[in-house]
Amino acid sequence: MKRNIVIATVAAVALIGGGTATALAVTGDDESSAAAKKSSVQLKDDHRDDAKENSAEVKAAKVTAADAIKAALANQSGTAVSAELDDEDNGGLIWDIDILGKGDTWHSVQVDPGTGKVLGSHTEQDEDGDASRVSAALKDASTTAGDAAKAAAAKGTVTSVDLDDDGTAAAWDAETVASGGTESDWHVDLRSAAVSPDRGDSAGHDDSAQDD
Repeated sequence: MKRNIVIATVAAVALIGGGTATALAVTGDDESSAAAKKSSVQLKDDHRDDAKENSAEVKAAKVTAADAIKAALANQSGTAVSAELDDEDNGGLIWDIDILGKGDTWHSVQVDPGTGKVLGSHTEQDEDGDASRVSAALKDASTTAGDAAKAAAAKGTVTSVDLDDDGTAAAWDAETVASGGTESDWHVDLRSAAVSPDRGDSAGHDDSAQDD
């Protein structure tokens, strides 16, 4: 479950740059865009097809999903719920990590995919009941988001890990990109970390593709 956090009021946003923390009125998308501008990975929008774009992104991202999650958790304690390699409109590439903190507190942390440095973060209180659903889904889980990212990496370069919390959650959803740019979707079991193809998303994706 990738949370699209929107903050309508002034939030305390930690913009990691120059050692200053600034209070800004922002949305989650605005914060991601601001972090992307500071990313060491800047990609040109030259209207490439999806496969070429995917290949360019995974080639440029030196920091893995698992390492990005680790960096985000070092910045904000809690449970990582999703990680996504995100190409913002301004061309900046970032890892966007959602973390469930204490109680109903959510943290969104942006990590530089080139250096592993935390570029920014913001926090909000849960108002949609997402925290309760996530906590229930992960109650008996022994596989973390980081574990899922490592397990799915055997299938290709991981570009996203997300909790499948449709009410019967038993897996993490992971997306990988093979060497030719083909995307594949996988389930990673919450207990065993076993990886299996996501047949429900097979249309438009190649679940058999693996990175060479």
